[in-house]
Amino acid sequence: MAGTCAFSEIIEGDVYKYYSEGEWKVSSSGKTVSIVNPTTRKTQFKVQACNQEEVNKIVESAKAAQKSWAKTPLWKRAELLHKAAAVLKEHKKPIAECLVKEIAKPAKDAVTEVVRSGDLVSYFAEEGVRILGEGKFLVSDSFPGNERTKYCLTSKIPLGVVLAIPPFNYPVNLAVSKIAPALIAGNSLVLKPPTQGAVAALHMVHCFHLAGFPKGLISCVTGKGSEIGDFLTMHPGVNYTGVAISKKAGMIPLQMELGGKDACIILEDADLDLAASNIVKGGFSYSGQRCTAVKVVLVMESVADELVKKVNETLAKLTVGPPEDDCDITPVVTESSANFIEGLVMDAKQKGAKFCQEYKRQGNLVWPLLLDNVRPDMRIAWEEPFGPVLPVIRINSVEEGIRHCNASNFGLQGCVFTRDINKAILISDAMETGTVQINSAPARGPDHFPFQGLKDSGIGSQGVSNSINMMTKIKTTVINLPSPSYTMG
Repeated sequence: MAGTCAFSEIIEGDVYKYYSEGEWKVSSSGKTVSIVNPTTRKTQFKVQACNQEEVNKIVESAKAAQKSWAKTPLWKRAELLHKAAAVLKEHKKPIAECLVKEIAKPAKDAVTEVVRSGDLVSYFAEEGVRILGEGKFLVSDSFPGNERTKYCLTSKIPLGVVLAIPPFNYPVNLAVSKIAPALIAGNSLVLKPPTQGAVAALHMVHCFHLAGFPKGLISCVTGKGSEIGDFLTMHPGVNYTGVAISKKAGMIPLQMELGGKDACIILEDADLDLAASNIVKGGFSYSGQRCTAVKVVLVMESVADELVKKVNETLAKLTVGPPEDDCDITPVVTESSANFIEGLVMDAKQKGAKFCQEYKRQGNLVWPLLLDNVRPDMRIAWEEPFGPVLPVIRINSVEEGIRHCNASNFGLQGCVFTRDINKAILISDAMETGTVQINSAPARGPDHFPFQGLKDSGIGSQGVSNSINMMTKIKTTVINLPSPSYTMG
């Protein structure tokens, strides 16, 4: 895999290197971080445990490289991004193999993530040329009390050094969703990948290296969060970040997509076959380890029995096993994650929830489970399991469902199933979430759609145009004229 061909230089012995100043390096710390395979629960990979001195050097080189990159023509930035996208898709197989071994992502889904990421990089390149290639021209006499004595020119300029810290569940896609807008906007980029997913991210970064980006413009630093995590987020050389510690990050722009407790509201007139298939797809794909997964079903009592029956029938068709076999349900990422899920399940059992399937677990592998008759006093009604367990709460009115949704600390996405578009719009407007899907499960994509959360689910909005705009700031030049000037038609 990585030890041969295009990726041979990113590994030494059995330890992967980190990327700095256009080179693959071994940390002076002499320490490594182990990455455990969720399926075998044995060490699969090792990466460098970088230290704070190396982080300082990376940030300094990023600052220097950014100055030159900002002067690079926009068309040239786009050209390099298109090249990186092609290289990324060319090497989709070895990167996907890392995703299978690091985060137990089903093989077919792993390949899809890499290809999708390449397409996203290209989309950023194209849209970036359009967004950044235009400025604004304002005249002063549009505001009361002013003559036309001032011409105002505005343009978008880069922020400087961007820090990206993606989560484990999409370590390639959610990394490039920061890398590509940062680079097209003229910024440099420092990537701190998650431990589970770090090797896939290192492979992805090497694709940008092979595309020929300038030295120091892109860096990838691996290591323990306790050693370099907070140090990075509070680093004075960082101008933009997307991590969940706004107080520590200080007065720099933030873009954060955090957790969710995405509610699915089912009305009496819903297409229950459509709803059931979307509940299973939305709640159990990638074993429920998605921020936009359906996390709670709020169904009207009159159709609850029929809906639960249909969901159970669809659940029974899911395959359970290792990601190499393309099973629908694969091991969750860590043993601690499995333990947390089990804690929620046992709490629900103690308080009287109805188990539609037998609870079954082997190591990190948790079998899919639907919990019916869940009540608000159960932890599973509010906490995010990030696993293949889904609670069903029966409601007697739409207002009850909306109240439960809005009482959550999270507000990422939600969905409503009904044949009445007027009801759907009214419910959507009432739900305190960043996005509401009508007659479909929550989802982040397509990747160019706006993606944002309310409350504890995040700050800022992703999506191609939104991300590019968030990674720039406005620069204004005002031309003052000696006397009013009017162009005559």
